[in-house]
Amino acid sequence: MTERCGWVGKEEIYLKYHDDEWGVPEYDSRALWEKLILDGFQAGLSWLTILKKRDNFRTAFEDFDPNIIADWGENDVLRLLDNPGIVRHRGKIEATIGNAQAWQRIEAAQGFDRFLWDYVGGKPLQNQFKTPEEIPTQTPLSLQISKDLKKAGFRFCGPTIVYAFMEAVGMVNDHLVGCHCHGPISCVPAHKW
Repeated sequence: MTERCGWVGKEEIYLKYHDDEWGVPEYDSRALWEKLILDGFQAGLSWLTILKKRDNFRTAFEDFDPNIIADWGENDVLRLLDNPGIVRHRGKIEATIGNAQAWQRIEAAQGFDRFLWDYVGGKPLQNQFKTPEEIPTQTPLSLQISKDLKKAGFRFCGPTIVYAFMEAVGMVNDHLVGCHCHGPISCVPAHKW
């Protein structure tokens, strides 16, 4: 039987997400932005809820193209508030538009991927947690990244959301040491730009 992290349920969508995506280093600027936005939408909800709605989110948000979303206005907000396939939260929708504009500024200045990955030297930080109870919900680094994102104009990116994001995009390897995914991620070399 395959060993997995304790948070993974038995639903196929969750198993596939854990095995193929969660914790795998992501270096694409647009994909990183998508994940950060989805983590912001997750606040107060389960990740499984977001995962089940992810395709609807991608359709509603133009495949999370920040260059399109940055130009959206009130009509787009109203359209999205009327979409039952996504989480309909005005503040999160409006934040997504502002976050697209912030992404554009960071992307033009240095690249959103480098902005994030420079915090960890381009390589996943390696933890050796044996139980879910050992895993923090935030760290001093996630607090710093959160502050820097907010300073750059991002919203819905508190230190807990940022830490969950860091885990999801592989900036930190929080697969438990007994999980079959921990070893492969521990061998990932630093990314070269």
